[in-house]
Amino acid sequence: MTDDLEPLGPAEAMELYLDHREPELSEKSLRSHRYRLRAFVSFCEEEEIENLNALTGRDLHTFRVWRRNGEGERYSELSKTTLYGNLQTLRKFLEFCASIDGVEQGMRERVLIPEVDEEEESKDVYLDEDRAQAVLDHLEQFRYASREHVILSLLWHTGIRLGTLRALDVEDFDAEARCLDLVHRPESETPLKNKQAAERSLAVGEYHVEMLEAYIENNRHEVTDDYGRVPLITSAQGRLTETPIRRVCYRWTQPCEIGECPHEKDPKTCEYRNREKMVGCPSSRSPHGIRRGSITRHLRDGTPRDIVSDRMNVTQDVLEQHYDETTDRERMELRREFINDA
Repeated sequence: MTDDLEPLGPAEAMELYLDHREPELSEKSLRSHRYRLRAFVSFCEEEEIENLNALTGRDLHTFRVWRRNGEGERYSELSKTTLYGNLQTLRKFLEFCASIDGVEQGMRERVLIPEVDEEEESKDVYLDEDRAQAVLDHLEQFRYASREHVILSLLWHTGIRLGTLRALDVEDFDAEARCLDLVHRPESETPLKNKQAAERSLAVGEYHVEMLEAYIENNRHEVTDDYGRVPLITSAQGRLTETPIRRVCYRWTQPCEIGECPHEKDPKTCEYRNREKMVGCPSSRSPHGIRRGSITRHLRDGTPRDIVSDRMNVTQDVLEQHYDETTDRERMELRREFINDA
């Protein structure tokens, strides 16, 4: 332990770090950092580490294994990519602690980050276009303009994020101009991930205009949220939260919801049909998986990257690394359309 360090408890350090990062992080990112660091605080409690001045490289190695294997009472095993993200946050935390004389300088470098190749880091499952269309066709026929139909149609058609979808108010829908206005409203708990930079108007087609009008007229709950705003996507209590939106996505993208199970399971007894466990189905897709599928569809259809970038609010570098699922041959054929002699 270095003599010039000042005593600092793990829980106190976490709160100081989060307070330090609050101005620059979105509310959702701040929650994520808190969740990740709570695991480290729990580990310190188990190991009776009450003062971070005494933290060692061996402690950090032990935590890495502890977190990877889900050894804490409240934590489960982590995939390599999830562990990577957790440890990156821990590094930032230790860098901050060193800046306030809470741990030795250079402690962040003692956090060994697992090697994750580009494909593991950037590629995730996404909703295939054929499956998306099958789900939307089914909803159009049997649950037209229902809340589920609106959620899945808008996520697929616009490629917006889950938080952006739930942030929409009725007044953000302009039927005459056929568009949705996306507005950053952090003061009333509906921030956009990229803040004001994410504010934009999204064009929607006549089909979606008519669907939204029917939903508002017939199926939307006549409620306001806690701030007196009139949300577009609602429950009987007010603005719909993220969890039920996720459940809609997981449920309706399970193949057995409208077809057969590809995993040789009986839907009547399959544990993944339980709403709390739907995320475990290998074929179900999250809102992010739908977003990735939507972006891929636009790229495969030949939509220019700058248009996709603007519409989906994602930089072209991030677009290429994290979202583009097109193959080299597909990109070649798309380029061919713009080169006359190819």
